Amino acid sequence: MRIKTPFRLGAPLLAAAILLAGASAGLAQGTPAPAETSPAPSAAQATQRERMTQCNAEAGKRSLTGDARRPFMSECLAGRMPPAPAGTPTAAQTAQRERMTRCNADAGTRGLAADARRDFMKDCLAGKSPSGPAAAGGRRG
Repeated sequence: MRIKTPFRLGAPLLAAAILLAGASAGLAQGTPAPAETSPAPSAAQATQRERMTQCNAEAGKRSLTGDARRPFMSECLAGRMPPAPAGTPTAAQTAQRERMTRCNADAGTRGLAADARRDFMKDCLAGKSPSGPAAAGGRRG
């Protein structure tokens, strides 16, 4: 003989009622009005955000990860930029190296040697546009 229990359908009905109540509460709140959005960041917050961006970029350039990145970020965000590790070229050194490589390749392409090459390299590294007979290899010496 089977006994009818009044709670046989009660648990699923209760679960459905809870879900329905939660869904209707979420719909009632809707999206916040534009006036409720957060105010513009203060000057200090904007400065901190900018510093965070710069420190992240610098940490990326230095290929810092994990345990090495944490102290670097802490110092950088505090306004004390840790020095670059020894052997890391500065931006000016990198630019000079690139310029030297480019000028040297140009001098080789033009077939310059001796004094003509020296004069060409001097002008090229100074950022002057080398031209004329000396740049073309016409100067003899």
